[in-house]
Amino acid sequence: MPYSAIGATTIANGVTTVDCHKQVRSWRLLRSLVELLIPSCKCTFVEEHEIKENNYLHNYYHSKPTFISSNTITGTIFGYRRGKVNFCIQTNPKSTTPILVLELAVPTIILAREMQGGILRIALECSTIGNGTGSYSLLSMPVWTMYCNGKKVGFAIKRRPSKADVDMLRLMGSVVVGAGIISGKELNHDDELMYLRANFERVCGSSDTEAFHLIDPDGSNIGQELSIFFHRSR
Repeated sequence: MPYSAIGATTIANGVTTVDCHKQVRSWRLLRSLVELLIPSCKCTFVEEHEIKENNYLHNYYHSKPTFISSNTITGTIFGYRRGKVNFCIQTNPKSTTPILVLELAVPTIILAREMQGGILRIALECSTIGNGTGSYSLLSMPVWTMYCNGKKVGFAIKRRPSKADVDMLRLMGSVVVGAGIISGKELNHDDELMYLRANFERVCGSSDTEAFHLIDPDGSNIGQELSIFFHRSR
């Protein structure tokens, strides 16, 4: 795989640099880097039943929004090789106070396998019925039912950033767009941490619907090949 158009970078504060850590210029190269990180994976989802109707997409696109706004944020998908994957939203790459840290329902290697297919759509659904959370902001909801590429895979949990999360974000402060590995030694952990960072367009359709669409590093429209949808029913 040629890298002539890609410039290698280093991460601030001494993170171990590996060959697959790059500042990349296209979604295709992002996926290629993921394939280098995890060249093969034969894992399967615990729950593999197909969803006949993608309710999350139907609700998002066909509900009548009370307002529509959009802005660009930094999104980081990260996780230890032997652990579950997380999704972190920041106002910019250097921020160490994330807007949201969400522990997703799938292991890191399984999500990486789904990314290798070229299209990754994650939908997160929750309900205010009977739980007294109707006045909460959408991203403050604590538990979400998670769907990944049309499969129900379990529950995603909102959590507070840990010290390890803050340390990771500080180490990655110079990474705007890229994929790579941080050694466990840098984070006082016995496992390697894998990450993919990109810019996302944050679209607010209403107080109960938001979506995050990956912006291709070269600035082109890639048809929402990586999107994360949030929907709350009342």
